[in-house]
Amino acid sequence: MRFYVGSSFSNIEEVRFMRNELIALGHTHTYDWTQNERAASIDALRSIGEEEVSGIQTADFVVILLPGGKGAHVELGIAIGMNKHVFLYDLGDQMMNMKETSTFYHVNAVQRLEGPFNALPYQIQDRLKLSSHV
Repeated sequence: MRFYVGSSFSNIEEVRFMRNELIALGHTHTYDWTQNERAASIDALRSIGEEEVSGIQTADFVVILLPGGKGAHVELGIAIGMNKHVFLYDLGDQMMNMKETSTFYHVNAVQRLEGPFNALPYQIQDRLKLSSHV
C-alpha cells in the first residue's frame, strides 16, 4: 500500500525511521518531505505544499506523528476528509493532554497508536490487514 508520514521538522528522525520501516514491510512512500530544506519563500512553500497534498491524495494510509506543527494538522485534516486510513502516534503527551489535544485526534476515523515507537510499523501493518478482512 502507499503511505504518507506527516509530522514536524523536530521529529524528522522519527519520520525517517517510520518511512524506512514501512518501506521494508513492502509499502510505497508517496512523498518524502524530509528531503526538503525549510522553505525560504512563498513560491517554495507553495511547491512543497502541492507535493505534500499530492502525497496524501495518492496514499492509501497516512501516519501522523505528534507533536506536529500547522502543516501536520492540515495533513491530518486532508487525510480525514479523503477517508484515508489515518494512524496517529504521540511522541509526547499532546494527544491525551486536555490543554494540547484536538477534537480531531479523537474522531472515529483516526486510529490512535500506543506502545513502543519501534513497534508502530508492525501495529500499522496488523491494523491494515484487519481492515482489509472487514
